[in-house]
Amino acid sequence: MHYWVRASSSDFGGTVPQSRSGHSAVNIGKSKVVVFGGLVDKRFLSDVVVFDIDNKLWFQPECTGNGSNGQVGPGPRAFHIAVAIDCHMFIFGGRFGSRRLGDFWVLDTDIWQWSELTSFGDLPSPRDFAAASAIGNRKIVMYGGWDGKKWLSDVYVLDTISLEWMQLPVTGSVPPPRCGHTATMVEKRLLIYGGRGGGGPIMGDLWALKGLIEEENETPGWTQLKLPGQAPSSRCGHTITSGGHYLLLFGGHGTGGWLSRYDIYYNDTIILDRLSAQWKRLPIGNEPPPARAYHSMTCLGSLYLLFGGFDGKSTFGDIWWLVPEEDPIAKRYTESPPKVLPENKDVGMENYNSQFAVKESQRESSAIVELQKKLDISVSLSRPGLQIMDELEDEEFLELASRLMGAGVFSNGQVSRIQVSLILFMMYLLVFATNNFCTWEKGNSGAS
Repeated sequence: MHYWVRASSSDFGGTVPQSRSGHSAVNIGKSKVVVFGGLVDKRFLSDVVVFDIDNKLWFQPECTGNGSNGQVGPGPRAFHIAVAIDCHMFIFGGRFGSRRLGDFWVLDTDIWQWSELTSFGDLPSPRDFAAASAIGNRKIVMYGGWDGKKWLSDVYVLDTISLEWMQLPVTGSVPPPRCGHTATMVEKRLLIYGGRGGGGPIMGDLWALKGLIEEENETPGWTQLKLPGQAPSSRCGHTITSGGHYLLLFGGHGTGGWLSRYDIYYNDTIILDRLSAQWKRLPIGNEPPPARAYHSMTCLGSLYLLFGGFDGKSTFGDIWWLVPEEDPIAKRYTESPPKVLPENKDVGMENYNSQFAVKESQRESSAIVELQKKLDISVSLSRPGLQIMDELEDEEFLELASRLMGAGVFSNGQVSRIQVSLILFMMYLLVFATNNFCTWEKGNSGAS
């Protein structure tokens, strides 16, 4: 079982990054997560914000560098690729306004220095919404994207030492061109999932590319994988994060509604189990974050860190942990579950939710009063601490239980633990409903 827990200000030091979507976030070793760029309110960003994992601290490094046009680092952009190799973060492409970019940068995170790279070979065309992954600790593979005129299905491999690009010659069947997909190296294969294809359809297909490891001497080729289990729905703008023996998919958006003109945003969590080679739903013990796409998800040991994204109306700046139930962060949730409200929702929806909550409380209170009348009991709305005693020794409890369970149940003077457990459950429901009513009544009294 896993839990989603929204991070609070006490979880971090420093200043958390501002809201954004279409940004990148990469792990540098086990010590840092580096966030770069993105988009908020039609404004493209070029800042670097770092999460120090050990110290749980957000900070903005003072980067140096000198690009070909005299700038310190890459210009503002979103929907670019970012890949980490050792202490370096490589950036390629993306979008600024309506312009697709084809520049190539590297950030040395040991000294926080940007360098614009002059590469050679089969140079990829400017593009956004491509996807890329590291091959070992030297090469990067990039697939697909959108160049402003057409969807792409080309494969490029970059040697980060020689700075040479090579377009990979692939024979046989190939995936349909796409953008907004994910690309993840798993052992010796590159896995591509989803994305938006030529003509606009959103896809839910999974492909594997071989021939990326020179030592294997394999002819490059694609294979479409159709795995058993609960496969995700078609989507793009999602994330797939590698952790342990599985890949974790979160969020993204698909198309639905009248004449399929409206996007549907997701907040489901699905895993691709590498051992059993099947899709599974990750058991979640509480409500997930609001649905979104074009967010970032990074794996920190057994934890996952979700940041930002977009839901079609609002850009998010919230930070969430996805944690196993034994983690202290999960225990904090189970002790006092937070009330999660989506950011930036319109006032009309808030008013509707408020009215709905009041009506629900009124229905609960009416049900409580009706039950009290039928049982001829009175429940105090502001009782002090209750004395706890063994249920089987509480005569008042047993008398009330008789009326709940029906006459004659306890006529022989015997009662089992199973019966008591059932009775307790029913009583807990009554107390729970009463407490909810008290909270509502107190809130309304305070408001007036």
